[in-house]
Amino acid sequence: MIKSIKTQYDKLFIGGQWVTPSSNAKVNVVSPHDQSVTGYTVLAAKADVDNAVAIARKTFDSGIWSDKTPEERQEIITRFNEIHKEYAKEFGDLITAENGSNIAFTFGLQQALYEQTNAYLRAAKDFQWEAKKQTAMGGNVLIRREPVGVVAAIIPWNAPQQSALVKLIPALLAGCTVIFKPTPETALDGIALGELFKEAGLPDGVLSILPADREVSEYLVGKPEIDKIAFTGSTRAGQSIAATAGSEMKRFSLELGGKSAAIVLEDADINVVIPSMIYQGFGNNGQACIGLTRLLVAKSRYEEVTTALAEAINNIKVGDPTNNENFLGPVFNKTQFEKVNGYIEIGLKEGAEILAGGHGKPAGQEYENGWYIKPTLFVNANNEMRIAREEIFGPVVVAIQFDTEDEAIQIANDTEYGLNGGVFTANIEKGLEIARKIRTGGVVVNGGMPDFSVPFGGFKKSGVGREFGEYGLASFTEFKSIGY
Repeated sequence: MIKSIKTQYDKLFIGGQWVTPSSNAKVNVVSPHDQSVTGYTVLAAKADVDNAVAIARKTFDSGIWSDKTPEERQEIITRFNEIHKEYAKEFGDLITAENGSNIAFTFGLQQALYEQTNAYLRAAKDFQWEAKKQTAMGGNVLIRREPVGVVAAIIPWNAPQQSALVKLIPALLAGCTVIFKPTPETALDGIALGELFKEAGLPDGVLSILPADREVSEYLVGKPEIDKIAFTGSTRAGQSIAATAGSEMKRFSLELGGKSAAIVLEDADINVVIPSMIYQGFGNNGQACIGLTRLLVAKSRYEEVTTALAEAINNIKVGDPTNNENFLGPVFNKTQFEKVNGYIEIGLKEGAEILAGGHGKPAGQEYENGWYIKPTLFVNANNEMRIAREEIFGPVVVAIQFDTEDEAIQIANDTEYGLNGGVFTANIEKGLEIARKIRTGGVVVNGGMPDFSVPFGGFKKSGVGREFGEYGLASFTEFKSIGY
């Protein structure tokens, strides 16, 4: 096993080898907590993309990886998973230093990735890679699921290893070759995956890892040798990728933004609602695409629920994300800090009221050097306000009251997004009934979370396609029918 995770990279991982980059561009990885430098990496230029894509194309076409049996590929990914789990603590520490996520969150998620990959492995084992059928005319047909080809996997900064492996694992299990593009400011943990895959026995040429800026990333997406783009990030960037892919008929899957609503019915248990909303509204510093950031509360319970939630928010421990006792760390960077604070100002101008939190950093010297935001609850808001319609991507929840269940469903669905949703009620059947009417890719009833075997993705502008288990694996394959 490698001795420790590196934090300084002067070369790029291209086709399984460490290669001197074509430019001198570098980026420092800086902690959002105190601006200390965690490490650095060189950046890929267009020439490096050309090199990586050419290697991926040649390797795929050679069959070195794509022609291996599914079982042979599963064996290598299983070895990777066993190696990777040994670094859960080290990766958790590194990601916290990169993006400011609370250490309990990053370490917990790193541990969960073992099961995420195992869910893909179980799906691959049971997957129907080939099936023989007799045709209605008395002939025979062989139906195959073949790898889609060369994949560009592009991820954001908020949960970098989860976003990476949710794409890399199924793509590799399907037999694809991959160019993986992490966000430069959180690239260190992603680059480290190269050595782990190499140790597991992944052949040279199958994987390249290219931290790169937006211009070079767009160049990668437009390369004609790329067969599929797998992207997690903003809806705006996803729309641009979809336009590029569509013009060349590339396959693509997009996991994008959200503005998800939690509906609190009259009979909801407040002891379930409040802790669930703290975790699902403010977890990962409010920087989660699946966050429940619109809270729709029955009029008869509105004051009770919002008052209790405000009290809980005021008790959230904010501070150094390396301290397990803190729940909320800083947002990712200055841009994100200014964006979130800007939305808080917009909410006040629109006429909403702040019941907890507010504009600016929390009081205290420990917050001065970090991009800290007060966890904030808006009340007396309506669904026409920008704070209720646009993805803020920070620790801000907007509470809206409703009179009837039909109105609650209408408000929940009155959004351009459709990633997640929630229902809180003492009547499970009622909760399921309402969940069926919410136009989102997922809904949690009373905080119940699905596992890594079920499809994950969004309706509307929250994305295209599904990840996890057999559904994510299938997205990296193509059907072929052979009659005989």
